Amino acid sequence: QVKLVESGGGLVQPGGSLRLACAVSRSIFSINVMGWYRQAPGKERELVARITTGDITYYADSVKGRFTISRDNAKNMVYLQLNSLKPEDTAVYYCNKYLPVSYYWGQGTQVTVSS
Repeated sequence: QVKLVESGGGLVQPGGSLRLACAVSRSIFSINVMGWYRQAPGKERELVARITTGDITYYADSVKGRFTISRDNAKNMVYLQLNSLKPEDTAVYYCNKYLPVSYYWGQGTQVTVSS
């Protein structure tokens, strides 16, 4: 069974940056599309960004131009660089396949943007 462990979250001021990391317990080379998702309090979990094995990326409109997704297949890692953070980016961030597999969800990593 695949295990996904997210890290890198924290408390940051508006305009700040964070780099999230997702460690995958097995080779992700065969997982064509990996994604980052987030869930804010009282809201549905939403897709933030996704990336294919060929590094084709997609971003939600709300993060386009501020977030960057990347993957390192050799290290079985997926990353999300968060720049120009806004209070509305506050959420728990998760990685998973795209489309997500229910039993792959990990604990996530909390990102809080506040002054």
